[in-house]
Amino acid sequence: MALNDRIEVNPKVMLGKPVIRGTRIPVELILRKLSEGAVEADLMDAYPRLTREDIQAALTKGVVSR
Repeated sequence: MALNDRIEVNPKVMLGKPVIRGTRIPVELILRKLSEGAVEADLMDAYPRLTREDIQAALTKGVVSR
């Protein structure tokens, strides 16, 4: 699955904010937690459905969006 396939924008999910596909985990939450010092393991512990690839996709989305 390509990184871009891991992110979805759906007006019916989280008011259309970009989220990890199949979850309600917003990309902005992942980016905020990482900026606050969280590491991948912290995020995956807090959100068991989250994978390393999801986190990488969120980081890529964050860079592309700026």
